[in-house]
Amino acid sequence: MKLLSYSRNGVASWGAVVDGKVVDLQAASGGRAPTLASALRQFSLEQIERFAADAAPCCSLDEIVFLPVITEPTKIYCVGLNYEEHRVEANRPKTGSPTLFIRFSNSQIGHGQPLLLPSESDEFDYEGEIAIVIGRAGRRIREQDAWEHVAGYAPYNDGSVRDWQRHTSQWTSGKNFVATGGFGPWMATRGEIADGQVLELTTRLNGEVMQHARTDQLIFSLPRLISYVSTFSPLEPGDVIVTGTPGGVGFKRVPPVFMRDGDVVEVEVGGIGTLVNPVQAEQPRTAG
Repeated sequence: MKLLSYSRNGVASWGAVVDGKVVDLQAASGGRAPTLASALRQFSLEQIERFAADAAPCCSLDEIVFLPVITEPTKIYCVGLNYEEHRVEANRPKTGSPTLFIRFSNSQIGHGQPLLLPSESDEFDYEGEIAIVIGRAGRRIREQDAWEHVAGYAPYNDGSVRDWQRHTSQWTSGKNFVATGGFGPWMATRGEIADGQVLELTTRLNGEVMQHARTDQLIFSLPRLISYVSTFSPLEPGDVIVTGTPGGVGFKRVPPVFMRDGDVVEVEVGGIGTLVNPVQAEQPRTAG
C-alpha cells in the first residue's frame, strides 16, 4: 500500500494510491484522523488497508498537490555520514555511533513542489536519502524488534545549504532553511517492502545520475538507527528517520556542483517511487 498526504481544491487530506488514483482515507475513516500522522497513531496498517479496500477513488494524481508524506512530524531525525563513500569524501573520521541532526517540519515540501534556493546562499546541494516513517511507539527498541515499529519508507532529498552548514560544527542552520527538504511522493508501507530488503537509491540532477547506492552499504543499518534513536528519545507514530546520503554530493565534486534556479532533481528508491522537485530561487524579502 502506498500512503500520501495531499491537498485538493485547497483542502488538505491523506489517502492511498490505488491503480494510479487517490482514495481519500480521511473521508473513508469517518474523519477521525485529519492527517496521515494522526492516522498512524490511531489505526494499524491493517485497518488503514481495509479503509482503502472499501472506498472508491476520489480523483487522479494530476488533480492533487502533493504535501510532505508526514505533514506534522513530531520529530525528524536525520543521519549524517552513513555511507562509507560519503564519509570518505567528506573527510570525516569513523565513529561507533550514528551522527544525528534535526530537521524542522517547515523545511519540508512535497513531490512536485519547488525547492527554494535561499537568497543568502548559492551553495544549495542535493542529498538523496531514504526516510523511515515510524508506525508504532517505542523506547529502547531492540534491533531485532525494530521492524515491528516501521510504518513505511519514502524518498527524501535532504537539501543542504553548505556555506551555512559550515558556519559552526553544528549543522542546524544549513539543514533548516524553509522548503529545502523534499519528502515524497508517498510512502510504501512495510507490507510492500520485506524486512531487510535491499533498496536501491539514485539521485539525478537534470537527468544526470549523481548518486547511486544500496541500503546494504549503510554503515548503520535501519534497525540500528531505530534502536539508537529510541534509546534517548521515545519514538512515536509519524516520527521520521532520514537514513543518510551516499557519495557523490555536489560540494565534494571537482568543480563543485550546486543546484541552480530552473534545475530539476530526482530521488528514486526502487520499489517505492521517485521524488521530483524543481529548484527555484527564493525571492529576497525587503526590509520594512
